[in-house]
Amino acid sequence: MRLFECGTLVPGCDWHTRANDDSEVVRRAVEHMRNTHGETIIRENMVDNIKARIRDEASVA
Repeated sequence: MRLFECGTLVPGCDWHTRANDDSEVVRRAVEHMRNTHGETIIRENMVDNIKARIRDEASVA
């Protein structure tokens, strides 16, 4: 399972998501950025920043 914790990108945000593959994690994270943080334009560097913070859930202990 792959894990993204928004607080690693947006300090203070405790939202997180997990999915079997990175593309689904990125899709959910982008949706969260739009709905919660008011991002209207999702630039490539933001997607890169999300991808860089996705981890294997097993390695988070």
